[in-house]
Amino acid sequence: MSRYEYGIDFERIDAIDFHTHVQLDGCGQHALDEVLLNATSRYFKSAEDQNPTVDDVAAHYRARNMAAVVFTVDAASGTGHQANSVEEIAEGAARNNDVLIPFGSVDPWQGKAAVRRIRHLVGEYGVRGFKFHPSMQNFEPNNQRFYPLYEAMAEAGVPALFHTGQTGIGAGLPGGHGIKLRYSDPMLLDDVAADFPELTLILAHPSVPWVDAQIAIATHKANVYIDLSGWAPKYFPPQLVRAANTLLRSKVLFGSDFPVIQVDRWMSDFDDLDLKPEVRPLILKTNALNALRVKA
Repeated sequence: MSRYEYGIDFERIDAIDFHTHVQLDGCGQHALDEVLLNATSRYFKSAEDQNPTVDDVAAHYRARNMAAVVFTVDAASGTGHQANSVEEIAEGAARNNDVLIPFGSVDPWQGKAAVRRIRHLVGEYGVRGFKFHPSMQNFEPNNQRFYPLYEAMAEAGVPALFHTGQTGIGAGLPGGHGIKLRYSDPMLLDDVAADFPELTLILAHPSVPWVDAQIAIATHKANVYIDLSGWAPKYFPPQLVRAANTLLRSKVLFGSDFPVIQVDRWMSDFDDLDLKPEVRPLILKTNALNALRVKA
């Protein structure tokens, strides 16, 4: 076992991508079942390899002088599909600690076992946060039965990254493959942010169709950030761009959703956004360091 420690030169790197996926582990276990995998590729019109290894992700970002937060989603109870290995991702990040930052994932329906797993992944593997996807994991984040998870993360001082809004996973399938969008309404996380002010929450993606609610929460709650992954920047809702340029300039994070959205494509679109020059470095790196509680 390798325990992760930061080896990133935060002053030297140009950006931190706060949202990247490792879809496949060394045993051939994929993060999604075949039906969802194919539907997701169609939704994002993904032509590139959708199964990079941890080392592939590291090489990709190292070549771009960037760091990346890497994770998978444990949605075994919600989907019936076993997650790929969180431990393998953490060990791969430790092997590539000059560019990768590992986040863990737990199945929220595992109760006390999930709480123990949070503590184990932080203590033994050094993960720096946790990823949740309420629609895939089939849970309402503000249900108090899940509050022990947030207590454990707050105690460990690591952030929670939540998928919010529309999802490409299941898009276009009958019934969305059983995936329910309402679980990813960011207003459910307003309760969590209020009840756990010491816990940093990141609302992943422009939260369409609840973007105005997302902006309101991040404005109101000091412990809430927004990552911009999952959408090409040219499609960002205009009110989110205005907020990122003004009142949320210190609360918005660069995220791509690699590999379904390629980082080069995201950056090219980002260059065309009407953002103030002083805001760009905040989004690309500074705000992420604050969310991770890292001093460069």
